[in-house]
Amino acid sequence: MVDAVVLAGSPNNGPLKECSPVPYEALIPIGSKAMVQYVVEALALARGVDRIVVVGPREELANHLKDDRIKVVPAGSSLLENVQRGLKELPGTRRVLLVSSDIPLITPRAIEDFLELCQDQEADLYYPIVPKEAVDSRFANPVRRTYVSLKEGIFTGGNLFLLNPEVVSRCLPLGEQLVAARKSPLRLCRLVGLGFLIRFLLHRVTLEEAQARVSRLLGIRGVVVISRYPEVGVDVDKPVDLALVARTLQQAS
Repeated sequence: MVDAVVLAGSPNNGPLKECSPVPYEALIPIGSKAMVQYVVEALALARGVDRIVVVGPREELANHLKDDRIKVVPAGSSLLENVQRGLKELPGTRRVLLVSSDIPLITPRAIEDFLELCQDQEADLYYPIVPKEAVDSRFANPVRRTYVSLKEGIFTGGNLFLLNPEVVSRCLPLGEQLVAARKSPLRLCRLVGLGFLIRFLLHRVTLEEAQARVSRLLGIRGVVVISRYPEVGVDVDKPVDLALVARTLQQAS
């Protein structure tokens, strides 16, 4: 069994603000529920998930998350602080599933599949990527995602991690830098090295090489797993994403 921390503290001050006036993105309504509810409900139904902690606006979230199994703690001022606040509520845990609150299409089976993919490998950090063809086959219209071209194919990143709590404080700050620099070649050069970046841009980097480079940068043993569930990689950060998710959930109901 693993425990889960859901990050739900992002203020609604970006592109999604035009869709809803609520103060936090996790509270944006989709159908009859707040966005975060879909994520938490999927975790609660997934086999292999035990305790669930949600980090975000405590009073507002309490109105939407009434399951006794779920604990809500107030958010801090940074991603690292929010992760640490969540982990503090899970003493003794050896593996934590870290999940963003903006993937309302996530399903219990997608979560279970990710955990199963991680079972046979020993690592400090597990991260899912999804093939572009899996995303395209699931949705009739192209999904606007950031894709990466590797030798093995074209992939988009997932929005959940399985990690060893002991490595968080030393690897998350650099991890934040890598994510922030992903659209800036100059900043990426400084982090990963010019030679690696050139090979990456020429689509000559293999999945194994990318995994090894990031592991060395973070000072941990990281493993990338390939998920065939596009729900893992489809998040909501733009109005067009929200429209897609709302339409998909309505069709499924």
